[in-house]
Amino acid sequence: MPEPTQRQLGEHDSPIEDELEDAFTRMLSEGTQRLHRTWRGVLVTGFFGGTEVALGILAYLSVLNVTHRPLVAGLAFSIGFLALLLGRSELFTEGFIIPVVTVAAKRASPQQLARLWGGTLLANLVGGWVIMWLIMTGFPQLRAQTIESAAHFATAPASAQTLSLALLGGMTITLMTRMQHGTDSVPGRIAAAVAGAFLLAGLQLFHSILDSLLIFGALDTEQAPFGYLDWLRWFSYTVVANVVGGLGFVTLLRLLRSKDRLQEERAEATGDA
Repeated sequence: MPEPTQRQLGEHDSPIEDELEDAFTRMLSEGTQRLHRTWRGVLVTGFFGGTEVALGILAYLSVLNVTHRPLVAGLAFSIGFLALLLGRSELFTEGFIIPVVTVAAKRASPQQLARLWGGTLLANLVGGWVIMWLIMTGFPQLRAQTIESAAHFATAPASAQTLSLALLGGMTITLMTRMQHGTDSVPGRIAAAVAGAFLLAGLQLFHSILDSLLIFGALDTEQAPFGYLDWLRWFSYTVVANVVGGLGFVTLLRLLRSKDRLQEERAEATGDA
């Protein structure tokens, strides 16, 4: 007797499990909308993403300055991820799974993906720099802690350890995005944001946007023992490792898991169905 197929076992007429089908549909719907934004939409959404992460850094620095416990401060940083989630703004590294799945399904072009990545990255940094300047001006008592925290990243050499931390950073935030789109539950999505913040900020993983804003804050004090060239050196290898971690260890596996479903979408998009 032939073994029943996934289409026969599940509620959906799909080659993948019902839960994966629901998550795939949500990602495809959201990704299509995100990738078809205008340049203005990309830049404004990315700018807000940078400002919201910077407010999470304010919470992180405030708690760290009092407790000197990075794990506790990492939980406070979750305010930034919650703002991203509920405010519907955009963080560069969040674009490692949803838009890539959308492009793989031929619902958008690689050029649109490049526009989303490039515009969001630039806008994140600009928006975050502005808010970090305000934070350093408004909270001078946090300047010493900001310099100390930023030096951990800005002065780090490109080594096996730092590259590993950057790979894990890219994996962590991409996994957080995957978890949030794996459920319709708002509490579940909030829990994923808190877990991601705990790992990313609490364990001081290397993240190209989050840690850049810390470095910008330290540079705004004009007392940091490093400069923008040091940031650029650090940023150049961190952003590459974040991309490799997010795409190679999370997104690629998702594409392989949903290969049959992707082929159906590609065929429908190209009129070969």
